[in-house]
Amino acid sequence: MKGVNKSIYSKLALTNIKNNRKTYIPYILTAVLTVMMYYIMDALARNKSVGDGSLRLCLNYALGVIIVFAVIFLFYTNSFLIKRRKKEIGVYNILGMGKRHIAKMLTVESLITAGASIAVGLATGVIFSKLMYLVLLKILHYKINMSFEISPVSVARTILLFAAIFALTLLYNLMQIHLANPVELLRGGNQGEKEPKTKILLTIFGVVTIGIGYYIAIATESPLEALMFFFVAVICVILGTYALFTAGSIALLKALRKNKSFYYKTKHFTSVSGMIYRMKQNAVGLANICILSTMVLVMVSTTVSLYAGMDDILNTRFPERFRVTNYAATEEGMERTGQIISQETEKAGVTVKNKVAYRSGEMSAILDGDKVHLEDTGSYGMSDMVELSVIPLEDYNTFEKKDVSLGDDEALIYMTGRTYGKDTIQVGSRRYKVARELKDMVLERKNKSNVVERMYMVVPDLQQTVKITDEAYGNSTMDDAWTERMGNVRYIVRLDLSGSDEKCLSAMKAMQKQIESEVSPSVCESRDISVESFYMLYGGLLFIGIYLGLMFLMATVLIIYYKQISEGYDDKERYQIMQKVGMDKKEVKRSIRSQVLTVFFLPLIVAIIHIAVAFKVMTKMLATLNLVNVPLFLTCTIITVVVFAIFYAIVFAITAREYYKIVN
Repeated sequence: MKGVNKSIYSKLALTNIKNNRKTYIPYILTAVLTVMMYYIMDALARNKSVGDGSLRLCLNYALGVIIVFAVIFLFYTNSFLIKRRKKEIGVYNILGMGKRHIAKMLTVESLITAGASIAVGLATGVIFSKLMYLVLLKILHYKINMSFEISPVSVARTILLFAAIFALTLLYNLMQIHLANPVELLRGGNQGEKEPKTKILLTIFGVVTIGIGYYIAIATESPLEALMFFFVAVICVILGTYALFTAGSIALLKALRKNKSFYYKTKHFTSVSGMIYRMKQNAVGLANICILSTMVLVMVSTTVSLYAGMDDILNTRFPERFRVTNYAATEEGMERTGQIISQETEKAGVTVKNKVAYRSGEMSAILDGDKVHLEDTGSYGMSDMVELSVIPLEDYNTFEKKDVSLGDDEALIYMTGRTYGKDTIQVGSRRYKVARELKDMVLERKNKSNVVERMYMVVPDLQQTVKITDEAYGNSTMDDAWTERMGNVRYIVRLDLSGSDEKCLSAMKAMQKQIESEVSPSVCESRDISVESFYMLYGGLLFIGIYLGLMFLMATVLIIYYKQISEGYDDKERYQIMQKVGMDKKEVKRSIRSQVLTVFFLPLIVAIIHIAVAFKVMTKMLATLNLVNVPLFLTCTIITVVVFAIFYAIVFAITAREYYKIVN
């Protein structure tokens, strides 16, 4: 083919794309959507008005996920394309077109698909970024001064990233063609798998890894442990899913083949025998569908429930409307704090309600039987950690409106999530008799969903509170200058306000400004003041959850589509032979339906099982984000699963019809 006109490569490339439109069009559409989604996220993350807080962090995290997804997914879908094209390329090779000319033709094809995908993706990205910007503003749920802008840097980064991905996929395709001989290319997509062996070790590995992942999900009690071990469980379940789909599915199909009453039926014989020979490649696709489906369900259900439970989250995080924490409880500081609260609430015309003021030694400690270790060393689990509050009896009697008395070696104990249940307690080097274990306390209700268990200890006087905290901070590795500035005993004021929202907010902002500047070091917290930052975080998480959920959903649909198309071409000759030996079209259709149903819904069923087992550990993780409303999360999860299952069934109906068109 010497002296070939250069324009012929362009003509051949366009003809090839047109002739292979069933596989090329979905690939190009997916590439366009991926380019669009990357540009939109990059542009939003670079928007100056987003700031440097939690929202920008969330957007940058999502951007990283999209980059990894784009590389893996475009390579994965490209592998379907090149598999289907091998026979056609083999024909070109047999007719005299050298591999160098085929490489040029493939390069032109790649340039066309890459150019079209990047150009259209960027155009739609710029158009739809305004819509996504408005959606984000709506989700954030409050007035924020964010301005829409087209980012030239994002455009450049998008072009560079996807040009590199398409270049790598082209390189992969050229290597595939270069290493294959014409006969292999002619057999291409039709070369069947040898009957795979039943891999006992891989099956055992799959059972063990999924068992470990499930055990972590079920056995984890502490929210902090859930955060630490969740990703270990995720990796175990992913590895186990791939192993069981690859080895376990083959073992299952061989078991079905041995069951003569099941196997020797027309609809079962063809589907089971065919799937055994292709299960090696089929299993990876099914496992991918299962993992992607699980990711969609987890991301959408958790982020929707976080956003829907915003009121519950704020109530959990801020039990009272306004809270002052003075880290050095001096008489002057306590008196000035009280004066500022009185002056500013009176000035704003609001009334103080449910005011609770007390001194407390606050520290992290380790609860080991009847001993509370104040040093921060030792090999203890997260479930042994407690947040210890040591309160003088005088303050306890004041806020509880009681007249309790204690001996010098006696204490009251109250735990928020469990029962202490012992007669004595040793805190550091001091041992106390438990005069009484309290069933309730004004400061905090019983609550098993705390990230870290809180223990309240009421001691006879302030001097003992100081001695315990001195010992705790003396054993600490914290910076001495920091602890000296902070002091060891805190003064905490908690209160609600009655009045219009505008007046209450005005009073709280004034109190915060004055207390933090005049009574140092102090921190003021308020539900009303913090609501913006919470909507920034949880609204951002919802936006990213839905955004990435749609992206993974797109990947799931395309993998399902390519799997069905690929199997349709693989099965075409086999079903034609079956029809020639007497199998009618009705039996063919019934056999197809049997095969598709047997395999198609398995990933969805396994994904739902994964979600059901992970539900408990996910509730623990959500507790670290202050969502303790389990019924709400359960409702969101069930709705997400039902909607996804309906969508999955629709995809099944469409792809099964395409499959039948090919084989028939």
